[in-house]
Amino acid sequence: MVLYAILDHVVDGYEDAAQGVDVDIQQVEREVFSPQRTNPAERIYKLEREVLDFYAAVVPLSGVVDEVARGHFDVVPDELLNYFRDVHDHLRRACGRVDGFRELLSSALHANLTQVSVRQNEDMRKISAWVAILAVPTMIAGIYGMNFDTMPELHWRFGYPTVLVLILVVCALLHRRFRRAGWL
Repeated sequence: MVLYAILDHVVDGYEDAAQGVDVDIQQVEREVFSPQRTNPAERIYKLEREVLDFYAAVVPLSGVVDEVARGHFDVVPDELLNYFRDVHDHLRRACGRVDGFRELLSSALHANLTQVSVRQNEDMRKISAWVAILAVPTMIAGIYGMNFDTMPELHWRFGYPTVLVLILVVCALLHRRFRRAGWL
């Protein structure tokens, strides 16, 4: 009866620990899919480590409790086998939860990596759009900065304001186009 009480207490503790891990995993899942640009990869790895430690504690005990519940030990009376079967059933549920935790954390890590990749792609699109917009005035200023005297618009009274307006119009059109495409 003492062995049953000890095993029952230990397995009940596994249920409490599993509940705590479940709460942590739910928080990580919310963090992965939140609109904030956080990266919970470190927390996911730490939780995976906890789950592996939990797995290392639960699984070896399962085989021993199974042997006891099947009546393979003469020191355990037959009338106590139902109690040990109950403990074994709780232990199997704990093992199943731990396996589920491992799968959830693996999926959360993959989802997090996908989110990071998508965010990086969005950032690269924004950077590329701004570079394209800034390339227009850079190119035009580069051409006019060559100090050629044979450019016809250099001697025209409205040449300088026209070039500035052209730069602004082209940049505004590019900005509008990138906004519509979702790059800005």
